[in-house]
Amino acid sequence: QEQLVESGGGLVQPGGSLRLSCAASGLTLRYYAIAWFRQAPGKEREGVSCISSPDDKTYYADSVKGRFAISRDNTENMVYLQMNDLQPEDTAVYYCARGPQILLGPWAQEPFSTWGQGTQVTVSS
Repeated sequence: QEQLVESGGGLVQPGGSLRLSCAASGLTLRYYAIAWFRQAPGKEREGVSCISSPDDKTYYADSVKGRFAISRDNTENMVYLQMNDLQPEDTAVYYCARGPQILLGPWAQEPFSTWGQGTQVTVSS
């Protein structure tokens, strides 16, 4: 059974950094596009970043471009989201999700079939 587990969330001051981790069991992450989404209270879920397979091309929402970086560690079967210069508007529950093996269109519109339980990120002074 496929399972994703996020970790690394927490409370951070504006301008601070966090690194989120996405650990997998029952699947090998390097064979799939893996994305991070977030959902803030009262708002729709938003695609944050995606790393494609097999070429590891990275994609970012305009709101996080230049501040966030997605990466894989294939030996550890992990995907990470390094978040720098965090701002209050980044406050949300962050989810990692498993997408298709090949992205055929805009990544945020692709089907993501396996989701983690989410990790809370709160940016506040």
